[in-house]
Amino acid sequence: MYDSGTTVPQDDAEAVRWYRLAADQGYVPALTNLGNMYETGEGVAQDYVQAYMWYDLAASQLCCQMLQSAIENRYRVGSLMTPTQFAEAQRLAREWDAAHPREP
Repeated sequence: MYDSGTTVPQDDAEAVRWYRLAADQGYVPALTNLGNMYETGEGVAQDYVQAYMWYDLAASQLCCQMLQSAIENRYRVGSLMTPTQFAEAQRLAREWDAAHPREP
């Protein structure tokens, strides 16, 4: 709601906060939304490492059309990164995934 300004004033920083809370609770679409926010610098400082991390996590948990979109987003951001940034993004994704086990 804060991202689009639906029924509340539009507030990118608040949208990021809620997307993070949703991601922490297992709401998979929030992973893609966080990737978008970091890629564009909406509500947070633009950070391709963080964007890639969130897109990578989304790609590992989505299916069908949403999976294809997450893969395309991950590829687009990854093409803008250095090898060091790429390795850092992958490390962060592994750490986040390990700290947030999925239910069977």
